[in-house]
Amino acid sequence: MTNSESKYAVLLFYKFVNIPDAPEFAQEHLNYCKELGIKGRILIADEGINGTLSGTIEQTEQYMADMRQNPLFADMVYKIDEEEGHTFKKMFVRYRKELVTFRLDDMELDPNVIGGKRLDPVQFHEYLQRDDVIVLDGRNGYEYDLGHFRNAIRPDIEAFREFPEWIRENMSEHKDKPVLTYCTGGIRCEKLTGFLIKEGFKDVYQLDGGIVTYGKDEEVKGRLFDGQCYVFDERISVPINRTDEDITVGRCIHCDSPSNRFINCANDICHRQHICCEECDEIHNSHCSDECVQVTNALLAQKQENDKAMKNAAI
Repeated sequence: MTNSESKYAVLLFYKFVNIPDAPEFAQEHLNYCKELGIKGRILIADEGINGTLSGTIEQTEQYMADMRQNPLFADMVYKIDEEEGHTFKKMFVRYRKELVTFRLDDMELDPNVIGGKRLDPVQFHEYLQRDDVIVLDGRNGYEYDLGHFRNAIRPDIEAFREFPEWIRENMSEHKDKPVLTYCTGGIRCEKLTGFLIKEGFKDVYQLDGGIVTYGKDEEVKGRLFDGQCYVFDERISVPINRTDEDITVGRCIHCDSPSNRFINCANDICHRQHICCEECDEIHNSHCSDECVQVTNALLAQKQENDKAMKNAAI
């Protein structure tokens, strides 16, 4: 086994581009990915592609090389992390109406036509230190809770499609101020900044490449980002701030102590993602609440009763 085959990489990428026959392309791309042996989650829409995948160094390099042969994706940018193994269990490629669900069919938000001014990590870091800017986190509330840029506004939303209503109710007073937006890899801000401009915001910016790119910049080193960045794979979170200024902002849902541990509730009906320290994880057996513990216990008791009944019926 060569050195390139012994290590793995995670690719994060997207591009807004018109894809002819997108549903058919999605099926073809799934077959290609399975044949290549990579794993991950890729969304295909008429407006473009958005994906995260993992594979050996050799597999991911082959994926990028093959994609560059397609004129639609020849200039697509990839964010790359090295890992010790796969960060996904399966390979999914699905067709969706939108790459990020906004559900604003009556509003033209093509990022190739309208969007906030792009700032590289150094420029974004400089803007963060200004007193006159509004910093808006373009992710969901639970992502913010794990880590965010200092002084950023936390959106009280659980899904991206809730942003339009939330902005109209909470951001109108800031229309004449510079607004900085950011998200994990940049794709959500492509649509979010376009919406802000349509709503009358005068001076709108987006962090080019998102938090992931910001954390890799050798000059900025992730400064002014506290906590960790939530990612949509089995890693759950990744560090961003590579200086001694990092602050843990996540709080355990049970004891409120600082923690960066994100877990899923062991109650399969709930499955809520929440921050939980190791001690409370053991005490609460990976549940987010006492109610969920009771549900799991009740389900277990019912299963044991059913198993006993089946055993008696077989005698």
